[in-house]
Amino acid sequence: MKTIKSILWAIVITLSLQLHAQRRYSVAKATFEVAGTSNIHDWTMRSTEGTGSAILTIKDSKLTDIKNLTITLSAESIKSSKTSMDDVAYESLDTKTHKNIRYALKSAEKLNETTWMLIGTYTIAGVSKDYKTQIRIITNDNGALTLQGSNRMTFADFEMTPPTAALGVVKAGKELTILFNITLTDYAKNENVLVIK
Repeated sequence: MKTIKSILWAIVITLSLQLHAQRRYSVAKATFEVAGTSNIHDWTMRSTEGTGSAILTIKDSKLTDIKNLTITLSAESIKSSKTSMDDVAYESLDTKTHKNIRYALKSAEKLNETTWMLIGTYTIAGVSKDYKTQIRIITNDNGALTLQGSNRMTFADFEMTPPTAALGVVKAGKELTILFNITLTDYAKNENVLVIK
């Protein structure tokens, strides 16, 4: 009987420690950049309006596991320096029907102290596709974590036609790159939490 109680007590302590180590984080700030080419010139579009959350396991002030990571970005928050370019991009993204771009983590593998390999699902223009993403994680002095990485993809991956402008004179290339820099802070400490219902 004492043995069973000892085992149960050990399980309770272990679960308590695990729960204590897991923390919910939210996006405090983020920068996203979409970079591509055309037959005339290279182009970029940027957004700083991403929201999201993560469940991370922290032990001895070090990240040991990423349990969950979701990011949502308003498609029309991505802007270039030209309104005309934005309009054709939104048409390709079909932003009237699909308002947001989303990312949802499926798995995470730690490669070394600062590098992780993520497998996650991008949903763009209503189409979902899985990508591997190698990211660099920087631990800041205030306990916040910064995730930096990029993905190369094509318009065809999401059943989109590369945008054209000036009556078809300007044609976007087939490939594009998404770069991101996301800072996560402890949810309980984040004063800029946006709750979407």
